[in-house]
Amino acid sequence: MSYRVAVRALCEFTAKVGDLDLRFTPSPTAQEGMAGHRRVTAGRGAGYQSEVALEGCYKTLLVRGRADGYDPVRNRLEEIKTHRGDLERQPANHRQLHWAQARVYGWLLCQRDGLDQLNLALVYLDVDSDRQTVIEEPWQASDLEAFFHQQCALFLTWAEAQMQRAAVRDQGLVALKFPHGEFRLGQRDLAETVYKAVSTGRCLMAQATTGIGKTLGTLFPMLKAMVPQQLDKVLFLTAKTPGRQLALEALRQVCASAPDLPLRSLELVARDKACEYPDKACHGDSCPLAKGFYDRLPAARAAAVQLRLQDQQAVREVALAHQVCPYYLSQELARWADVVIGDYNYYFDLNALLFGLAQANQWRLALLADEAHNLVERTRGMYSASLDQYHLGVLRRDPPALLKSPLQKLNREWNALYKDQVGPYQAYAHLPDRFVQALLRCVSALGELFNEQPTGLDRAWLDFYFDALQFSRVAELYGEHYVFDIQQREGAGRKRQARLNLRNVVPAPLSGPRLKAARSAVLFSATLSPQHYFADLLGLPADCAWIDVQSPFSAAQLDVRIVDSISTRFTHRRASLAPIAALIAEQFARQPGNYLAFFSSFDYLQQVAEVMAAQYPDVPLWLQGRKMDEAQRRDFLGQFSDHSRGVGFAVLGGAFGEGIDLPGRRLIGAFIATLGLAQFNPVNEQLKVRMAEVFGAGYDYTYLYPGLHKVVQAAGRVIRGQQDRGVVVLIDDRFSEGRVKALLPRWWAV
Repeated sequence: MSYRVAVRALCEFTAKVGDLDLRFTPSPTAQEGMAGHRRVTAGRGAGYQSEVALEGCYKTLLVRGRADGYDPVRNRLEEIKTHRGDLERQPANHRQLHWAQARVYGWLLCQRDGLDQLNLALVYLDVDSDRQTVIEEPWQASDLEAFFHQQCALFLTWAEAQMQRAAVRDQGLVALKFPHGEFRLGQRDLAETVYKAVSTGRCLMAQATTGIGKTLGTLFPMLKAMVPQQLDKVLFLTAKTPGRQLALEALRQVCASAPDLPLRSLELVARDKACEYPDKACHGDSCPLAKGFYDRLPAARAAAVQLRLQDQQAVREVALAHQVCPYYLSQELARWADVVIGDYNYYFDLNALLFGLAQANQWRLALLADEAHNLVERTRGMYSASLDQYHLGVLRRDPPALLKSPLQKLNREWNALYKDQVGPYQAYAHLPDRFVQALLRCVSALGELFNEQPTGLDRAWLDFYFDALQFSRVAELYGEHYVFDIQQREGAGRKRQARLNLRNVVPAPLSGPRLKAARSAVLFSATLSPQHYFADLLGLPADCAWIDVQSPFSAAQLDVRIVDSISTRFTHRRASLAPIAALIAEQFARQPGNYLAFFSSFDYLQQVAEVMAAQYPDVPLWLQGRKMDEAQRRDFLGQFSDHSRGVGFAVLGGAFGEGIDLPGRRLIGAFIATLGLAQFNPVNEQLKVRMAEVFGAGYDYTYLYPGLHKVVQAAGRVIRGQQDRGVVVLIDDRFSEGRVKALLPRWWAV
């Protein structure tokens, strides 16, 4: 049995040494890199061969990849790299890795074509100046062969251990039984449908109410499909931390039911949550865990892969024991895990780690997207960008000499964008090229400055740099699925300033290819209706399957009432305060216990709370605060106990509208005093116009569907188990409309 490895993956495993060093980053985007490669190869003339497919074997190791280019006339194999900034500041170990890749490709070409000698060249293209730097070396085929064998021998010991583990894992997965013996009502249908979807290579949208056991009901069939479908990995993608915890708990149950199954699962967390030295820069001269990172990585990696469940705490303990960075250790472990659990951005972001690794290594993947109703807004955010002129003004007060001219030019072009704009908000049909070019020059100058002074600049410079970089990258993608708008305001001294926004409206052109790149993608949530809304906005394939899983709960468990005598529209808000307060107090008196009351804004919440406190002082109130941190959110939820009685006031769509679990007596009811519609403002009205142009349903796609998703999610906090009973009160006359009722869960008796 052979083990396949890509040339890049082989060299990254064997040829990375020394410090972790991010001073020569961020590198160009994937789009910039591909465009740069095309510019280089297009100028090489007739006979030049690009994207040369090569492969070769060493014992049981099969190495394959595509060399960037080969010039038969010069007998020169080229490894092309794009970069930003001064090449002289490139860390030596980066250059060493590039040479290793060139040498491996060099031997594979010599072996294929029977060459005795070959010229190898590293071609560095500065994407901002379009300047090429070529570094060339002559090599004998015998020396390239020796280097190839040396790298393969280093890797093969590791690879053989992986093959042995994989063989035992596969036997265990074939024999794996459902951890709980029996499925819940509806859970078996969900699991069977997921298995069929991955077996046929289709996408699936699964709408299943909270409490059915969706996490295990989707993860278990994916594990069972790994062997017959030859999956390299299962990615469990989540919107929030609670989703990761549910996935980890499901995997713990699987491991407990099969103690001899060597299944590796990894939790990926955000950099700011994993960093041990947030005040340090990511290079060996600043951070002790970056110093010698790649020299200590092999031992840390070997220790970590002995753990079946590599959650955040376990990875941190291994990392600190070997004095390496936990965040970058986890990124390395992603290559060797069977199940990877992380935020959506690890796969869908423009520079997503997991998507990049999957493409480079040609992994056969299956995706599970938890709480997938969040995926539309999350991907929109990943593909959007904004820049605030106020921040530019702060930086222009005393800039380094290198940046004075680029910042002045950028500010002039910025002012020119809105000099004729009359109102505070305006959308524009085109993105101005002159501004984008000025921004790119500024980004390039900032990059050079950071390479020169990686630790000596104020944080504001770095923040503006990354905002500008994101804006320039998104500008490359600008088209009919975007809105470019300018929001202007008065700054200091009554001087006008403007915020520029590139708003992604329809993420489908970017998210769709990511979904299609997987063997199968399963999107599951309690709120995936209507089907066409998500299919249109996310770019799901035409043959995407759909299942609305039977709820394990009955209408008798949840008393859903519509109070249509009250309007929560903004113009009727003041008149609604007393009736809503009376409604809550009456229900609390009739059935004392714990309730959540959801409102459209903090202002509305506060107004009703003031009426409650004045007229019904005996009803305990717990109010969600603005910008609560994690500890404050825990304290808020801690008030909902089996023995407490009170009403928690929260904002719909906020921290307590989904992803929280208050079973049994901890929560017996919810009041929802809003349809959850987005605020009526010029931005949303512009999005509505664009939605109408693309889909012909501007109001529904912008306001109605997203609002009702929030309503159903909030109501889903009430019934969490088979023994739960509760009440949901929907407060607004619009809940009585037929098209609104049609979007509510079918098991509700409304």
